[in-house]
Amino acid sequence: MGWSINLFRIRGIQLSVHFSFLLLMAYFGWEGWQDSGMTGLCWSLAALVAFFTCVVLHELGHSFTARRFGVGIRRILLMPIGGMAEFDSIPRQPSRELLITLAGPAVNFAIAAALWPIVGSLRDWDSGAFPSSLGDFGRLLFYANLVMGTFNLAPVFPMDGGRILRALLAIRLPYLRATYWAATVGKVLAVLGALHAMYHNYPLRAALFIFIFLAGEGEYRAVKRQDLAEAAWRAWAARLATPAPPEPPILTESRGP
Repeated sequence: MGWSINLFRIRGIQLSVHFSFLLLMAYFGWEGWQDSGMTGLCWSLAALVAFFTCVVLHELGHSFTARRFGVGIRRILLMPIGGMAEFDSIPRQPSRELLITLAGPAVNFAIAAALWPIVGSLRDWDSGAFPSSLGDFGRLLFYANLVMGTFNLAPVFPMDGGRILRALLAIRLPYLRATYWAATVGKVLAVLGALHAMYHNYPLRAALFIFIFLAGEGEYRAVKRQDLAEAAWRAWAARLATPAPPEPPILTESRGP
């Protein structure tokens, strides 16, 4: 994650792109050029930038909601597989985590709802083709936001759906246990998603699921370390607060003549 380029700040939140994102832009530009020359290159790059603008808006939905609960946001990082908002911490109150998590997909559905009167029907539109008109461009964004919002609700921790599952489980279970079950469900689904993507020759999608698998396991381990550290501090504080037992009286022996 260190190979990133800082772009600008949005209401104090740093927006950065990973170095590999430039390779994705080069690939899309080349594909557009191969399809329709300079026109295809421009439309392809414009579609990519517009899509990741929606990704940024998704992450800003999470970030601005988290700020209302006093959570600090370090930055939003864009990668070829999507975006990631880096928080200082995640609230352990289920209601707060639910609101923060739902805010991201809600932004995508709001964008899709705003575009619907403009783009009309998706009938006879090829979602796999490069856009060649403003109408196709709008349909692509409408479709992309629907897919982004829906896909993020899949219960694959630490994606939004997995965090929603963790928050619901945390209503009845300890936070660490809820994280364990959310991460376990997420890892199983991530493995199935990666196998499906590799079978159908979607390498970028497979990489996304592998990243999700590793990120879910990493976050569970981080929560576990935090709980162990807090338990150790509580035990240490309890020992300091416990008064020492009184020392036994010193007995002296006296002897007669």
